[in-house]
Amino acid sequence: MSCVFSWCSLSSATMSSSDLTFSSVAIGLAICLVVSKWLKSARDARKLSHIPSVTFDLPLLSYIGAFQFTIASGDLLQKGYNKYKGRPFKVPEFLRWHVLVSGNTLVQELRRAGDDELSVEEAVNAMLYLDHTFGLEVVSNMYQVPVTRIALTRNLGVLYPLMREELVLAHREYIPLSKEWIRVGVYNTIMKIVSRASNRIFVGLPLCRDPEFMQLNVDFTTEVIKVALLFGVVPTFMRGFATKLTSLDKLKKRAEELLRPLIEERLKMMEEYGDDWHGKPNDMLSWLIDASPKGEGQVQSVALRIVITNFGAIHTSSMTFSHVLYRIASSSQYQTELREEVENVVKQHGWTKASLDKMVKADSFIKECSRFYGVGSTSLTRIAVKDFTFSDGTFIPKGTMVSASSRAIHFDEENYENATAFDPWRYAELSKSGDTSSLRNQFVNTHYDFQLFGIGRHACPGRFFASLELKSMLADLVTTYDMKLERDGVIPSPTWVGATVIPHRTAAVMFRQRQS
Repeated sequence: MSCVFSWCSLSSATMSSSDLTFSSVAIGLAICLVVSKWLKSARDARKLSHIPSVTFDLPLLSYIGAFQFTIASGDLLQKGYNKYKGRPFKVPEFLRWHVLVSGNTLVQELRRAGDDELSVEEAVNAMLYLDHTFGLEVVSNMYQVPVTRIALTRNLGVLYPLMREELVLAHREYIPLSKEWIRVGVYNTIMKIVSRASNRIFVGLPLCRDPEFMQLNVDFTTEVIKVALLFGVVPTFMRGFATKLTSLDKLKKRAEELLRPLIEERLKMMEEYGDDWHGKPNDMLSWLIDASPKGEGQVQSVALRIVITNFGAIHTSSMTFSHVLYRIASSSQYQTELREEVENVVKQHGWTKASLDKMVKADSFIKECSRFYGVGSTSLTRIAVKDFTFSDGTFIPKGTMVSASSRAIHFDEENYENATAFDPWRYAELSKSGDTSSLRNQFVNTHYDFQLFGIGRHACPGRFFASLELKSMLADLVTTYDMKLERDGVIPSPTWVGATVIPHRTAAVMFRQRQS
């Protein structure tokens, strides 16, 4: 302790008066911010006192619960669900109280609430500060969302051969064919493969294979999260300055530089030969150009939408498939059963989108991994933009964050028999009836007891693309490689960071060229 005091004294002695003034102001602002947030937390707790808490309600003690939420939200929300099932309950975060609803009635009310009551946009902005991270131009016109929902989904059948070609090439590059077992780091490798396969449809060749462009899309997500974390601890008036401490603006500018030649060339062709000129690429970049506001700033706008589309596509799919890969590597029997299905389907129908739709075991395997792990503990997150009351009389004050406790719903025995067990063919068995009700068991379909993609009108617009990509990856891997865990029988454990569950970032799987 004396060493710390000595270091502080030495630092103070060598500081200039301007340094001391800046430090004093910074410390003062930090103290004011802490006090301000403490007071706000106390006010919020009083407003929500009618809703039971899983942890302590007292402002200072609530930070113990906030810490629990940060490192183990799955367990914390499961505890709340078990105790208050069918009723709302609340948990503390460091910056707010978070209300969770459970039971089909309340979850459906949350889903159906109008955006003028419980807003998804306000919730996303509260978590990611979109005005600063994406920019006002994006927030005011999210034209990339309908492009993803409509144009991308409609063209999946036509574009599937390009996706498959790219992911096969990426598999062979990042997981070399070898008769001997080789060690492959899972998370980073999967992210590269997903990036290439996705961007083959987003921007085409050769940019989809450009290492700098691939890394830029990875870094963009990191910087967005960094900004969100910074904004949680600085006063509002300092947010512009805080953004400058990150590489976010630099990444946006570099993305524009990399994409500008492509965008300008296509705009030139449109000007000379019309909107539907012969040879026009059928990809995300073209669809975004068509949907974007014309005039000054169009290039910058489209380039940013490409990066944002990658933000939504690459990381969630990479996290999901990492869980899948750890599980498939844990059992040679899983691999054998999936190979038989894939080879039988491909023999009859070839490698097409339609053939992947027939791979019910592959679909079930991915969906069960998603039920079992998911990407987090909550879904349907909303912010109350005005006071709201659920049908059971629970009052939600304006400004409150509300979510469904989706992970606990996925582990409810009322929804799934033997819910705590991993059953890879769970949904394949449920689909054997052959009637139209079996469609609800497909990975892409959303419903109360499977909320990976959310439910309702705000469900993930890119889920059909993600499903096709993930099934394509799984089908190619099981027919090309043998896989096993690096440590036999030990599936790498994920990590919780707030409401997000992250697959093990450094674990590996052993691969070799298929032997039988």
